[in-house]
Amino acid sequence: MRIYTKTGDKGQTSLANGQRVAKTDARIEAYGTSDELNSLVGWLRAEADCEQLKWIQNRLFDLGACLAGADMHLEPAAIEQLEQWIDGMQTEVPPLRAFVLPAGNEAMCRCHVCRTVTRRLERCMLACERAEDWRNELIFVNRLSDFFFVLARFWAKKDKITEETWQK
Repeated sequence: MRIYTKTGDKGQTSLANGQRVAKTDARIEAYGTSDELNSLVGWLRAEADCEQLKWIQNRLFDLGACLAGADMHLEPAAIEQLEQWIDGMQTEVPPLRAFVLPAGNEAMCRCHVCRTVTRRLERCMLACERAEDWRNELIFVNRLSDFFFVLARFWAKKDKITEETWQK
């Protein structure tokens, strides 16, 4: 089977439900950003692999399918799982007293890249007319950006790296 179909050669693509839309459609931007984030999480795993990141990649595939029009949604349990991980890591890091610069070691910096792309994904989703159907998905993405922020702080603590903070 060939990987190319030629059906997108004129700037259109198909959603999961078969609907044809322009490749510039807001939904394509949203699930394309989800795919980009998934690739970045894979890049993060290359530096600091953990089961949590593999789980996140699988949920991002679920999210991409939902954004592409598949008849599926993320379960509230996915949000709860992220919250449990965030809460667990939060007990290990010092209280936040200043804005943290996106810096540190390689894994921490990759966390911050994942965090910022997650925020862009959230904005892309909100720009879609179907955003009201994606309640759990939007909450999940919001928590996911928090997860990456806390993960960077957690790894800083674990690796004894002093977090850099914003200086006026």
